[in-house]
Amino acid sequence: MAEPRTQRRLAAILAVDVAGYSRLMGEDEEGTLRTLTAHRRELIDTKIAEHRGRIVKTTGDGALVEFASVVDAVRCAVEIQRAMVDRNIGTSADKRIDFRIGINVGDIIIQDDDIFGDGVNVAARLEGLAEPGGICISADAFSQVRDRLDLAFEDLGDMELKNIARPVRVYRVRKPAESNAAKTRGEAPTLPDRPSIAVLAFNNMSGDPEQEYFSDGISEDIITDLSKLSELHVVARNSTFTYKGKRVDVKQVGRELGVRYVLEGSVRKAGNRVRVTGQLIDTASGAHIWADRYDRDLTDIFAVQDELTQEIISALKVKLTPEQKGRLARKTTIDVEAYNLFLRAREQALLLTKSNNIEARSLLGRATAISPNFAAAHAYVAFTHINDYINGWVDVPERSLETAIEIAGRAVAMDDEDPYAHFAFAEVLLLHRELDRAHVEVQRCLALAPNSGEGHLAKANIQYYSGDAAGSLKTLDAYMRLDPFYPEVALYFLAQAQEALGQFDAAVATLKRRIERNPNSQTSYALLASCYGHLGRIAESRAAWAELMKIAPDFSLERRRRVLPFRNPDMFEHRLEGMRKAGLPV
Repeated sequence: MAEPRTQRRLAAILAVDVAGYSRLMGEDEEGTLRTLTAHRRELIDTKIAEHRGRIVKTTGDGALVEFASVVDAVRCAVEIQRAMVDRNIGTSADKRIDFRIGINVGDIIIQDDDIFGDGVNVAARLEGLAEPGGICISADAFSQVRDRLDLAFEDLGDMELKNIARPVRVYRVRKPAESNAAKTRGEAPTLPDRPSIAVLAFNNMSGDPEQEYFSDGISEDIITDLSKLSELHVVARNSTFTYKGKRVDVKQVGRELGVRYVLEGSVRKAGNRVRVTGQLIDTASGAHIWADRYDRDLTDIFAVQDELTQEIISALKVKLTPEQKGRLARKTTIDVEAYNLFLRAREQALLLTKSNNIEARSLLGRATAISPNFAAAHAYVAFTHINDYINGWVDVPERSLETAIEIAGRAVAMDDEDPYAHFAFAEVLLLHRELDRAHVEVQRCLALAPNSGEGHLAKANIQYYSGDAAGSLKTLDAYMRLDPFYPEVALYFLAQAQEALGQFDAAVATLKRRIERNPNSQTSYALLASCYGHLGRIAESRAAWAELMKIAPDFSLERRRRVLPFRNPDMFEHRLEGMRKAGLPV
């Protein structure tokens, strides 16, 4: 029998698999296979052929593909991932199929139509680093595409890959909403399957910078009201307010945030009079769909907001049920001065510093003295006590936690239809280790406000500490669609879920992204040290721990054990085990 013919050549290798394949098969084997087969036949095989790729082999949940050109390989990967966003529209998060793709370019061995070698192994490892719906490529691949493709990339640094002798520098292909460079070049994320809107921060036309909180508050309240409608996709404040104070092109905003409509406006407050203007713009054409101006007494500010919100809903052709109309109706018992104090307090509380927290609580105390049944104000008081507890800003943090539980519970009792009250109560119950009650409260928050970004983030955290890391990942995906410019803490939530699922390489990549945005993140360095330990990368684990000690010499794992609300203590022990493997003092 003749020896198999062996040859070598330089090639681009694309490895693709399904994120969470085992879970999907376990929940619905026949449905998963049917859907996956359709995706392969109608999309993946077609795209590979269009870009002159050769399918070397397929596995139950993935494939290995060879390309002569790395540019073709990356183009193929990007088109597959973009098309999957469309194909997943209308599919529930627990049934959606998301692909992960890794691409490398290198020398390969060809034998009997199969391919082998480090070039192939690196592509497979990169696939494991990619997020669901994401693409990771090697430095060798990056050097060949960076000036040839209109894409944005994130350098994840040198990474040790399993069974690969040398460190590999890894780059992540950024999704359009994550990169200003990508956005300005017109990469358009797929629009949701329902009317989508971004409410930009209204311009303060009062001539007094001290009134900025008022115009911001009007904008935020409109976002809150629109977020109560499941028929809409409403981008979170965190993302829309990044445009504040900048000259914007609404078409660009539409591309960056993945929305069809943008609401712009302005507020002029002078004495007891207020003028609010608003214009709803179609981001595809730039056309004004609706515009109006309201000149009223300040005491009519709630009516102005209600009218403006109703006009937007009507322009978007959304039909409200009687229940939804009732949910949008404002409480008339709130005094305008109390509301004014509340807006100032909310601005202070969101700055998340000790002094601002104290100022926020003082302002909220004045607001609730004027309007004792102002549920949202009480909820924010609870939030300030949560901040005291989490950050150790008081001598007895546990007392702050008990105070927060009492006040948040009171806020919910005052107004069972205030989403933020349920959000605050869920957060404090989580910290109090009442995980089942916390889950009930966050579900109530999301039932009242399906587009609540903070509600989704809280739900992801509750799922994680309850032991459902896979569910947490799905909820984080939904959250990041609502808040494309998500805060860096969301990356930590993502990393801890990945670590719990044993996805240590992916968690390392995510933590590096967070540290890039927040170099002083104590929790990130601690979790990074654990992940490196689990991977057997001892020197890197110790280096991460050394960085942690520079930032926080008094960092206490014992306090973390005491305050983190794990339902199953073994999850925290799993973290410590990674550190023990690296010989760290735990």
